[in-house]
Amino acid sequence: MLLDVRDLSTHFVTPRGTARAVDGVSFAVDEGQTFGLVGESGCGKSVTSLSIMRLVAPPGRIVGGSIRFNGNDVLGFSSDEMRRLRGNDIAMIFQDPMTSLNPVFTIGDQIAESVRIHRGASAKTAWAKAIEMLDLVSIPDAARRAKAYPHEMSGGMRQRAMIAMALACEPKMLIADEPTTALDVTIQAQILELLARLQKEMRLGLLLITHDLGVVAEVCDSVAVMYAGQIVEQGTTRQIFKSPKHPYTEGLLRSVPKLRRDASVAAAERLETIDGVVPSLYDLPDGCRFGPRCGHAVPVCADGPVTLTGLAEDHAVRCTLYESRRLERQGAADA
Repeated sequence: MLLDVRDLSTHFVTPRGTARAVDGVSFAVDEGQTFGLVGESGCGKSVTSLSIMRLVAPPGRIVGGSIRFNGNDVLGFSSDEMRRLRGNDIAMIFQDPMTSLNPVFTIGDQIAESVRIHRGASAKTAWAKAIEMLDLVSIPDAARRAKAYPHEMSGGMRQRAMIAMALACEPKMLIADEPTTALDVTIQAQILELLARLQKEMRLGLLLITHDLGVVAEVCDSVAVMYAGQIVEQGTTRQIFKSPKHPYTEGLLRSVPKLRRDASVAAAERLETIDGVVPSLYDLPDGCRFGPRCGHAVPVCADGPVTLTGLAEDHAVRCTLYESRRLERQGAADA
């Protein structure tokens, strides 16, 4: 297993209280696999990715769990070991390249710097590698574009440059945090197609973080749905889209606009919404965190923490309905 995250918890301790941004999250990503982490804003997706890279800024800190990469415990790495790991073995793409790229250096210089630092290459070799990577991500006239500054490129070009920089040292794992959010639909499709192609060519393990279910359906092999710091459902993409089990997953899928041949029918239909609001991470419910918004909630949902219950191979859900069924089956087996 390339990346194995087990019971990861990352909390933010503030004067207001403790925000449990990530609370007992577990998943694994293998070589050549695309794993989607999906959920609405504030559910803990980005904090999960920053935890894996050990980039959580104070007052946040990892308080529990394990993160193993290629069998090694990342949480036990020194600062120097983490710097060697980042970029070299695990790379990350952020949603806004303008905040990640340095505005006073050319694109080529920034890619070349990464190659020099992580691979010890000469300036000439690193520059050649920068041009090669820009060409790989389909930026036209790569030798000329390498001399451009970030503000001289379009949003799609900047995102391609970020991908080129992330892959310049040939990492085994790529984390893409909302890589298409700020782009128009046409450019989004191009970036996703590019990521899918490079992932297959380089046999990358790809962790894709997004709130866009359309993106997940198009490129992911497996999916985990997050809500209020926890994974509430996990399975293959087909399982999640064809047979969702958690009420939150069902609500997300119902809220996606659907194409209709009959324009009058489409105009008459209203997008479905999920009633209520996401709970504060400072004051989470004692039981099911989705319980206050769930149309299927029963008194037992508020009794205490709900565990992630396996339903079938690779499919699990955090819901009292399935947990009670599991306990019934276990009791019958014990009897």
